[in-house]
Amino acid sequence: MLIRIYKSNMVCFITLLIVTFLCPTQLKAQQKTRYTDKPVNISQWINGTFAQGKTPPFSFVYDGKESKSFLRTWSYSSQKLVSDEANVVKYRFTYESKQAGLRIDCDVDGYTDYDAVKWVLHFTNTGSGDSKIISSVNVIDIDFEYANRGDFILHSAEGNHISKADFHPRSTVLTKGETIQHMPEGGRSSETAFPFFNIESPSDQGFMFAIGWSGTWVSDFVQNTDNSISIRSGLKRFESYLKADETIRTPSMCLLFWNSKNRIDGHNKFRRFVLAHQSRKIDGEFAKYPLSSGFNYKDPAPCTEYSCLTEDYAIAMIRRYTQFGLIPEVYWLDAGWYTGAADFEMDQTWANTVGNWTVDKSRFPGGLKPIADEVHKVGAKFMVWFEPERVIEGTQWAVEHPEWMLRLPDSHLHGWLLFDLGNPEARKWMTQWIIDMIRENGIDYYRQDFNMRPDAYWEANDEPGRIGMKEVRHIEGLYTFWDDLMAEFPELLIDNCASGGRRLDLETISRSAPLWRSDYYHYDDPDGYQGHTYGLNFFLPLHGTGILQTDSYSFRSSISSALIYNWKITDKNVSYIDMQNCLKEYAEVRPYFYEDYYPLVGIEDLTRDDIWLAYQMHRPSDESGIIVAFRREKSEDNSLIVRLGGVQADKSYKVINKDDENFTLVKSGKELSEGFKLSIEQPKESLLLHYEIIK
Repeated sequence: MLIRIYKSNMVCFITLLIVTFLCPTQLKAQQKTRYTDKPVNISQWINGTFAQGKTPPFSFVYDGKESKSFLRTWSYSSQKLVSDEANVVKYRFTYESKQAGLRIDCDVDGYTDYDAVKWVLHFTNTGSGDSKIISSVNVIDIDFEYANRGDFILHSAEGNHISKADFHPRSTVLTKGETIQHMPEGGRSSETAFPFFNIESPSDQGFMFAIGWSGTWVSDFVQNTDNSISIRSGLKRFESYLKADETIRTPSMCLLFWNSKNRIDGHNKFRRFVLAHQSRKIDGEFAKYPLSSGFNYKDPAPCTEYSCLTEDYAIAMIRRYTQFGLIPEVYWLDAGWYTGAADFEMDQTWANTVGNWTVDKSRFPGGLKPIADEVHKVGAKFMVWFEPERVIEGTQWAVEHPEWMLRLPDSHLHGWLLFDLGNPEARKWMTQWIIDMIRENGIDYYRQDFNMRPDAYWEANDEPGRIGMKEVRHIEGLYTFWDDLMAEFPELLIDNCASGGRRLDLETISRSAPLWRSDYYHYDDPDGYQGHTYGLNFFLPLHGTGILQTDSYSFRSSISSALIYNWKITDKNVSYIDMQNCLKEYAEVRPYFYEDYYPLVGIEDLTRDDIWLAYQMHRPSDESGIIVAFRREKSEDNSLIVRLGGVQADKSYKVINKDDENFTLVKSGKELSEGFKLSIEQPKESLLLHYEIIK
């Protein structure tokens, strides 16, 4: 399928996508026009241009035949669906063959305010017996052709490795005829690979591409000619028949088009799109994920996580934090609160007792509700850690429901089981269990971890002739489980953790956020946290990590739109005044992390300790922003020249040093954007500047 894209206004991009999506005939060249905010009635336009017999922008193989060879001969119908979201149009396009006994429903959302489109496929067996084999499911299969010839650049990010390089930004200049492939490892969507991309064309335009699938996806990018590129993406492992009346869903695919000489404008447009249309909404607004704290995180060995926490100690710590004016928005109870997690003499820890999802009554005789009540008394929320998908052999769930556990044969991980979320009966039971736990214990926010690689379990338990079906059903079950929780608790927030940020994709970020984006946190390496913020901010506005120290360099290394402080207020060597000052500074800068992002040092190796790292957050609504900069320990340079984004050349700005507010500068937007000098006199120090327009 070919899409020709020429210089045009941004609204025309969504038009070009949908017209080709629905009517992939050759498109006439568009004349170059200036950007305009003139709205387009996309629904009317789709209905006027979508026609039967056209090749859609997806492909698959059925009974050994490629869909492009037969799909245009199948019966076709279109239906406009009701949309309850502003600036969103919804359609369903259906392809069906009575002879083949198969129906494909393609649900499409068009976002008229962001020139974006998203779609997902559903395959249904309409016959009375088993269908033929479905395979090679590419939910997106598109060729893009541009007016100009030159380089195509694929901008991406590393996935999570639990390393200093987590989410490191990458840019690859494509070579004609060479396939660049991305896919995650282990069955979690952002382990080692990251399902968000920006494709920059030689025509001062491009598109953001995002995948919604929390298992194993695969994406291929190929530059075909000097001015065209192909994208194919879908399920890595699927070759299965469907039983009578059986339906499966696929990954979702999203494209957002941008026009600019600077590809960062595309990233910022996508960040705003995520907040507007692909994030958790409460009362019609995107949910702001919290500033959190724990309960004096970790105790002496052999205690692990919160396996030595008691009701009395937790309540005492809440009161202690209150005494020092350190009340967070959320108190976060992590792993170790459940039965068995404190039985150290029996070699039990938080990690090998998951599956005992009952409160340890020896430490919490009243359950967790007394802690929740104390949390609520000081005006905070209560979040609790669960890991329901990983179950240890011999725990309560494994003993009571062995039929719901997926096992590995002859594995060194024979004691680790995977709860079968693809089993509807099991999923409903688990959903009710978690709902009851949330309600009975006064829990406000739900934290879900997932510390295992599920792909081997899915593969080992697939039925003959049904390759990939266990994965599909598990991912479908995960989405249904989360959706049911949010329906039951309309103000519930979900913290998505999978050994850190190993399950980030378009579907999970629309329901949750990663408050603990990497387990690399445990290395207490501020330089690593800086890099994680720097890389993730290209694509996602909502994410967080922890902080252990109160010095400015460490604290600023961890700040983003969410944060958890794990300061040990029982340590006589720390100052609660320093903690209070950190939180005051965070309150001032935090709103900027929902705004536009500009990296200021490029994307060279960000793991080095002899460099500067700097970035800018800019709020277009009032022309203010912040600059955060770090001179690392072995950097020999005491200054850095940066070029700010978003500022207006003909306006004047006041720049304030937050470490010395008596020191201010007045600079024109032209000076800030063409070369602004940052200075840090000593290594391993930071700089925080605030700027605002002079009216």
